[in-house]
Amino acid sequence: MRQEDQRLGEAASVAEPALLASERRILLVGLGLIGGSLAAALRAAGHRGEILACDRDSNEICLGQRMKLIDGGSTRLAALVPGASLVVLCVPVMAMQGVMAELAPLLDDDAVVTDVGSTKGAIRDAAIDVFDRMPPWLILGHPIAGSEKSGVAAANPELYRDHKVILTPEPDSDPQAIARVSALWAACGAELLEMSVTRHDEVLARTSHLPHLLAFSLVDSLARQDERLEIFRYAAGGFRDFTRIAGSDPLMWRDVYLANRDAVLEALDEFEAGVARVRAAVATGDGEAMLGIFTRASHARHYFNTLLTQTSYQTMEQQNVRYRALPGGQVQGRIRVPGDKSMSHRSIMLGALATGVTEVEGFLEGEDSLATLQAFRDMGVVIEGPHQGRVTIHGVGLNGLKQPPGPLYVGNSGTAMRLFAGLLAGQAFDSELTGDASLTKRPMDRVANPLREMGAVIDTAENGRPPLRIHGSQPLKGIRYEMPMASAQVKSCLLLAGLYAEGETRAIEPAPTRDHTERMLNGFGYKVEREGAEAWLTGGGSLSACPIDVPADISSATFFLVAAAITPGSDLVLEHVGINPTRIGVINILKAMGANLLVSNEREVGGEPVADLHIRYAPLKGIDIPEDQVPLAIDEFPALFIAAANAEGMTRLRGAEELRVKESDRIQVMADGLAQLGIVHEVVADGIDIRGGAYGGGLVDSHGDHRIAMAFSVAALRAQGEILIDDCANVATSFPNFVALATEVGMQVESLGAVAPGEEAS
Repeated sequence: MRQEDQRLGEAASVAEPALLASERRILLVGLGLIGGSLAAALRAAGHRGEILACDRDSNEICLGQRMKLIDGGSTRLAALVPGASLVVLCVPVMAMQGVMAELAPLLDDDAVVTDVGSTKGAIRDAAIDVFDRMPPWLILGHPIAGSEKSGVAAANPELYRDHKVILTPEPDSDPQAIARVSALWAACGAELLEMSVTRHDEVLARTSHLPHLLAFSLVDSLARQDERLEIFRYAAGGFRDFTRIAGSDPLMWRDVYLANRDAVLEALDEFEAGVARVRAAVATGDGEAMLGIFTRASHARHYFNTLLTQTSYQTMEQQNVRYRALPGGQVQGRIRVPGDKSMSHRSIMLGALATGVTEVEGFLEGEDSLATLQAFRDMGVVIEGPHQGRVTIHGVGLNGLKQPPGPLYVGNSGTAMRLFAGLLAGQAFDSELTGDASLTKRPMDRVANPLREMGAVIDTAENGRPPLRIHGSQPLKGIRYEMPMASAQVKSCLLLAGLYAEGETRAIEPAPTRDHTERMLNGFGYKVEREGAEAWLTGGGSLSACPIDVPADISSATFFLVAAAITPGSDLVLEHVGINPTRIGVINILKAMGANLLVSNEREVGGEPVADLHIRYAPLKGIDIPEDQVPLAIDEFPALFIAAANAEGMTRLRGAEELRVKESDRIQVMADGLAQLGIVHEVVADGIDIRGGAYGGGLVDSHGDHRIAMAFSVAALRAQGEILIDDCANVATSFPNFVALATEVGMQVESLGAVAPGEEAS
């Protein structure tokens, strides 16, 4: 959602029983399905206050009383309003103004009024007409719930449970009035959100009003045909599912479309343009255009489902997922960890910019990689899959990307944001890059500044942090850039921008970093040269599609390498792991610590070296980690810290400032976790000293850093008590099946699901 859309804090999850109980009389104006279900939900929640209803149909009032939903009612408002502390307007949108006018002289001074209308602008206008302004005690609301059934007989106490209720207060609305309305809906089990009136009407026009309009129109069109009986007789489940909502109350929907006309027409215009694109593709037999539309829609539907089920970190508010890791166990077997995340990102990027069709095997289906994939779909690239690690990319060439419909969301991935910044700097359109809460704290000036030297125009948030707003149509010129800090992300960003720049773009590294971008560009036929610490290319070339086989990620493999290295009796083989020379720092460091690690079956796949890694338990010893190995193992240090905690003596790390600007300050966050377990350590500016020895269990906060969460899961193998790890949802960004694979090899790790931070486990 946009920044102006907000979750209503604690009111969304914690009812205010005292606040609700203080309502001396709740008056429902309109006792149909919505009003009746609200009364039923309040009764089910144990509300003992008086509930009255006004409805023009006296039979509904009588039925509501027989069902014990209300204490009384009338067809006349005047008899019920005095003494009412909370009034809920459950009448059709077009009837709101008349009801408000009748209410105005009758309300008590402390009364609060809210509504359930599905369009807000017209109701706000009606209120201003009646009261000459928006009263601070009038809090407009909209429960996103309903049924094809109508009338109080259909009242359902569960109608609002786990459904969203949107409130649209004004800047000068009374906070106490907002709290009282929030308490009402929280008691019904609803999830409360807040947004502006205008935003509400725009969103609902697209997600609710337009689908209902289309369902009504489709069923009406078919019903007009002579053979309609035959058509309906053979209608399949999909037709029934889509047209189910055409059974809704016609009068109510007529009022909705009259009240929200402008937003509905805008949504309808967008839809008609989309239908025209589909029609043109069908008419001309353009299979690729159809595939592009269908794959974008299919992935969007999948994303929508993750929002509904809250299985993704891209939900409106990330939940705290907790892991429990138990001591003991062995690490044995033969496994293959997911594909390399760095290469998965790059395979999509370069495949999209190439000419021809690129087939990718071993693609990591983690959330960050999927966010990159979706970003290119948003820029008009047809992408099939992923399916069991297979992705097919229909490249559009270096200059074939189209302006996305909105900001490009890259999740938790600093790699994606920094690489995207380079390739988007050379596009003819404006773009914006955004990510999750963790990513918005990470510095981006390290790429923005050199890109500006090349001629790019980039705006950042305060202190150089995301979002990045990149202005298109800027001529770029190649530069020779000496990087102040070793970073494959910065180097790759500059090389990607260099594809669009005039002349040569050169990146000079202070120490070697991973070279996946250079290798893959050469694989796509774009010449990248290297001499010593300098890599360069010349702009103006082109990329040609080629097959990509993504090796297993050595960063993901590291958790299992360390698990086996520290656990007596362990014997584990990790298959098809990428052993790029710029990534093998973890192998070199573990061997230097005494690990029994063999590299076998070495081969090359798609220009990248791979091998099987066989590791058995052997006692480890502390070492001074060579500084030349630090850039080669930068992502693996959280797990290596656990190896150090299980080694004899002291392990010292220096020259690792880069760890402080990862998904978290990994030096400090790991140190905080080590302290919780009783592991002796000392933090310095560019590293840490860790003394090995026995340690206990405890509660560790990963601060949303997936690698820290997995590292402390490994630590439990040798702990003297269970380790609880908070904020683990982002493990899905790089290793979606970590818990399952850990269990398979003998570790005792489980996800406890969503819990409140610091909450005791049951």
